Order: sequence, then structure tokens, then C-alpha cells
Amino acid sequence: MTDLEVAVEAARAAAAELVARQGAGLLATKSSATDPVTEADHAAEHAIRAVLARRRPDDGILGEEGDDVVGASGRRWVVDPLDGTVNFLYGHPQWCVSVALEGHVGVVLDPLRDELFTVASGEPARLGEVELRGSSCGDLRSALVATGFGYEAAVRERQAAVAAALLPRVRDLRRAGSAALDLAWTAAGRHDAYFERGVHEWDVAAGLPLCAAAGLAVHRLEPQDGQAAGVLVAAPAIADELLALVTRRGA
Repeated sequence: MTDLEVAVEAARAAAAELVARQGAGLLATKSSATDPVTEADHAAEHAIRAVLARRRPDDGILGEEGDDVVGASGRRWVVDPLDGTVNFLYGHPQWCVSVALEGHVGVVLDPLRDELFTVASGEPARLGEVELRGSSCGDLRSALVATGFGYEAAVRERQAAVAAALLPRVRDLRRAGSAALDLAWTAAGRHDAYFERGVHEWDVAAGLPLCAAAGLAVHRLEPQDGQAAGVLVAAPAIADELLALVTRRGA
């Protein structure tokens, strides 16, 4: 099997566990009382690790819910078994599975819509069999910009100040709740741009290659003013202006 086929198999195995466990409820919390983890998270990551152990036993793996396993091959899979856990718990249909092999492939699977976003090194980003091209928006004032917020109140307060400064300068903002799916949707042209601070490797490992392959500008956001590092992707013509606004001191 190719690496992409393995990634798709792993993502679909996780999705089967998630769909079967919708409504199973809260297991524990992680970084704060508003950062939940569910039984479904653990079952889905176990399913991914089982596929990778069978198909790529020498590779390393980093997952949100499990150990960082160092492999013998020098290659590493980075997986998020359930991105959008709060949405999953509340029944909001915006959550996904993210599976990436660093530098090689990325898969974002939306089980509820049966939308499979894929990318392999040197190949186009795809939704199913359709090649993706990101937004060609040329004016920030007409841009639909997606973002996300952290779980801790103090973090959200700083992020809200950035959003408030940006909102009058763009068409509108969208906050859906799954970073990986936000990136996939931006690669598909459903947003003109996306930015978020405080994301982890497993949140963006599959989505960033999708956006790059779809022709979008991809930037890393450095830590600033007490805010964590992050990512920004945008239509190339608006990327620099958006980046300047998002990183403006005191914003």
C-alpha cells in the first residue's frame, strides 16, 4: 500500500469508531475545564495506531491522545483522532479525523459529509478526485476569514482583541471549531483565509500541506504579546496584509 492509502485506511478506521460513539459523552478534561476528551477520542486513536502498527511498524507516531513513539525508520506520523471534540460532544457537524506522515502525505476526513481531503508530496490537493485550488481573493475587504480560539479565558480575551480589530477590515469572520477542517475548507476555497494561535502539531500536520498544494500562502505565527505560536494561510494577494493585521502590536 502507498503511504496515502495507509493514511486513508487509518482515518476511516478512526471515523468508524467516532460515528459509532456519537453521544457517548465526556471522559475527562485536558488543559482546562472547557477542553474535553471523550471515550471516542481514545478509541479512534487506538484504531489509527492499530492500522499504522500493521502497515508501517517501523515508523514513529505522535498522536493527541497517546504517547510519542519514536520509530526506527526516521519517519513520523502525526495524527488527531478527533479534531473538534466540543463540536462532537454537542452534535455540531464540524469535526474530523486528521492523519499525516510528515513531509509525505496528509488526510483530513469529514465522516459526516463523507468528504476526504488528501495530499501527497508533489501532487495536487484533492477532495475526492477533484483537484483543489484555494481562493484567488484579491481584496482583504471582501475576504471571508476563519479563525479559532483557545480554551482558557485569558487566552480567549487576547484572541478576541485581535478578532475585534480585524472584523471591520474583512467581509466576515467564521469560527467553526476544528482547525484541521478549517484548513481543509480553506484549501477548498470555502474560506479566503484562516489563522489561529495555540494550535498543536496534530491540529495542522495534514491541513497545512493541503493548503500549500492548493496554492495558498502559508505562514507560521511567532509567539507574541503573551500569545502562543500559530499558523496563517491565505489567498496570496491578501496574505501579507492579513499577516500584518494579525501580528500588529497591541491588536
